[in-house]
Order: sequence, then C-alpha cells, then structure tokens
Amino acid sequence: MSSRRLLTPASGYLQGYTHTLNPYVGCAYGCSYCYVRRLPVALFRSEPWGEWVERKQADAAGFERELRRAKANGPVTVFFSSATDPYQPLEASAFVSRRLLEAMAAEPPDFVLVQTRSPLVVRDADLLLRLKGRLRVSMTIESDRDDVRRALTPYAPPIAARFAALRKLREAGVDVQAAVSPVLPHTPGFARRLAEAAPRVVVDDFFRGDGSGGRRSERLGMRETFAQLGWSEWYRPEAAEALVGELSGLMPPGGVAFSADGFAPPASAARRRDEAGQT
Repeated sequence: MSSRRLLTPASGYLQGYTHTLNPYVGCAYGCSYCYVRRLPVALFRSEPWGEWVERKQADAAGFERELRRAKANGPVTVFFSSATDPYQPLEASAFVSRRLLEAMAAEPPDFVLVQTRSPLVVRDADLLLRLKGRLRVSMTIESDRDDVRRALTPYAPPIAARFAALRKLREAGVDVQAAVSPVLPHTPGFARRLAEAAPRVVVDDFFRGDGSGGRRSERLGMRETFAQLGWSEWYRPEAAEALVGELSGLMPPGGVAFSADGFAPPASAARRRDEAGQT
C-alpha cells in the first residue's frame, strides 16, 4: 500500500501528541473490543477485521525527511501506533516499523510512544535505546488470565510472552510501561505481577478509553459479550478504579496513571497534573 505521508495530525483522546504513525492498515490481532472496528477503514472492507493487514510503503530516508519538515514547525510527539499494532506478525519479515525507528533514531522527535502487544518489539531494542530519553514502550497486558485472552483476544500474543518482553526491554535499559487497556477480568495477583514487571502502569477501561465515552464499546456489543461470559461485574468503571487502588499501594508515587494521562508524553502529563492541582 502506498502512502505519501506517514505522519498524521493527532487529535481527540491522544492528548499531548502532535502526530500518529501507523505503519500498517488493518491488524492481525483482531481484538473484539478494538475501536478501529467502528471506523471506515474497517467498516468498508469486505474482509472481517483481524483477517487482513496491508503494509505501508516506507523507507527510512524518506521518513527522516518528513520528520525534519515536521520538526521545523515545532515540537513533534508521536503515538506509534493509534489504529494498528506496529508489531504485526507481518513485521517479522516486512521491517516497516524497524525502518521507521531507524529514521526516528537519525532525526529524533521530541517523544515517541511505541504502543504494542507484541514481544517482537524486543528485536528492535538497539534502535529503542538510541532514542533513550525520548521514547517509551507501552506493552498492552489487559489480564493475566489466559481464558480471558482466548475469549476476547484469541489472536493476541500469549500473556507470558508479553511479560517476558517487558522484562527484557527493562533489563536492556529501555523505558517501559504496562498498559492495562482496557481492564479485563483478572486474578487477585494481577496488580502485584504488574508492579513487579514494570516501573509504570497505566490503567484504562471501556468507558473512558475508547475515545467516545464508551459509546464505541457499547456499539461493539461489549456489554452483552461480558454478560454472556458471566463477567458483567467487570464491565463497570469500578473495576478499573479498584485496580488503580491496588497498584497505588504497591508502586512508588507516579508509578500508576489512569486513562489518557497515562499515555501522554511525560511533559504533557506533568503539565496537566500541575494544572489540575492549581484548580
């Protein structure tokens, strides 16, 4: 798939970001709750969401020039990625995300958040470290129960592999966080396991994290799905709030964040916390 520009202006939920960067169109993981299912890119395809992925044409030199032009207009903060996972199974052979990271290492943005659920991100630790101080890897781990993963995200990488990837990146010196987004049913030991795995955890839910106040999740039928699975008590805001409370008792100050604030660039998140404290 050809693409003239790879950087797209950010808006809405992605507070503090100037651009999003999506190296693929579509997503092989096909998570049942993914809000992209309700966007035109998915609605107007004949194939079901999760059964198709197209790579974008990207070369490091071209994207480096695009970054340079964007930086000439002011600070550049990049959410990588907002409508797909940058580490699709296809990335193992396509290397699109790696080429984009090479360009960012050569022409660094002010900040980039790599949002993924794939252990494949560990492959690129060398490039991630070149962006140290400007980059954070956010690993999605919504539950520690494999029955939940199989029911709601059956094509997502195994939970144990994601925890292992977090550990490897952290040990290598890469800034990481765990993203419980959205909170799914989990065991009583989940909070402790997260606190041991990552220095920072962000928690989100279906009501504040789908970019539409929960309406997209409702249209996707998530309330009904949870009811059918016998998990209705988990489909409520209090489930996320309870996890935040548990984590807050296990982690140092600043180690737990909620919803959009947890995904924002560090400077932007700090500024909003300061403003909130002044009102």
